[in-house]
Amino acid sequence: MKRRSFFKFGMLSALASILKPQSLMGMNYAVSKVDLDPQKPVVISTWSHGLAANEEAWKLLGNSGKALDAVEAGVRHTESDLTNRSVGIGGRPDREGHVTLDACIMDDQSRCGAVAYLEGIKHPISVARAVMERTQHVMLVGRGAKSFAIDCGFEKFKTPIKEVKQDWKEWKKEHKDEFEKPEINHENHDTIGMLAIDENGNISGSCTTSGWAYKLAGRVGDSPIIGAGLFVDNEVGGACATGMGEAIIRIAGSHTVVEFMRQGHSPEMACKLAVERIISKHSDVKGLQCGFIAINKNGQVGGYSVYNGFNYAYKNSKENSQLIDAAFDRKW
Repeated sequence: MKRRSFFKFGMLSALASILKPQSLMGMNYAVSKVDLDPQKPVVISTWSHGLAANEEAWKLLGNSGKALDAVEAGVRHTESDLTNRSVGIGGRPDREGHVTLDACIMDDQSRCGAVAYLEGIKHPISVARAVMERTQHVMLVGRGAKSFAIDCGFEKFKTPIKEVKQDWKEWKKEHKDEFEKPEINHENHDTIGMLAIDENGNISGSCTTSGWAYKLAGRVGDSPIIGAGLFVDNEVGGACATGMGEAIIRIAGSHTVVEFMRQGHSPEMACKLAVERIISKHSDVKGLQCGFIAINKNGQVGGYSVYNGFNYAYKNSKENSQLIDAAFDRKW
């Protein structure tokens, strides 16, 4: 091979490896349609309750709004839903009967704010944003978080609501073991994580939950932890997690997804690789459901989970919010 042709071939091969990272290391992987269809603006969020949340976010995104405002507004809608048992004021309590809320938010400048174990405040996501914008801190928890919220004038709300309290009383009658492991992913979903890219190409994300139903008092999962439940790097993309928070924390899940995208992987492949890392860190993954969604700088999206059953809502300027079944590693 002539010297000029050799260098030309080498450059083309290198470029191909960057553009098609799914072919590295002999992997054969088909990327989903939405993964290959870049759009701006775009919003994605976890689970079926993300459909309504996306529409709320789009009221801002579709009118030249900022991604940060959109991801706050979108999940606020879910936090207010009294029929939702895994997010917000309608959520299920811990085993002592207290509904404790966790949330975090992160913007395109890598600013972030979070609250954990917050009780009696209607919109924890907005309190998390206030922590980000009004304080020098990233996270406030428990009584301190509530005092801060009240001082900032956030709306209070008495929890648990009547129906949830009755369910908890019935649950307590049947579960006497103090350290019994409660069912994960109650009703096949928990949390809402949302990611958006606005028309200027800026990315923000949010995550909010009432946590694991009937958890031990004091438990905090991945949802309010920057790098676990949510991570955004505006140069690369963003990711959100859902499912068993303890497993997600062990690999800094959302940060891991973003770093895989930084290496050149598509959003869906990045989520897949993070799921595989979770699986590799557990000797037994029976019943361990974790899922990720991701968006990159081009507005491409993807998702992946340990088990089937995880889905996410997707909306762009061309169509209404649609529910997409995420690819998965194994079946229940």
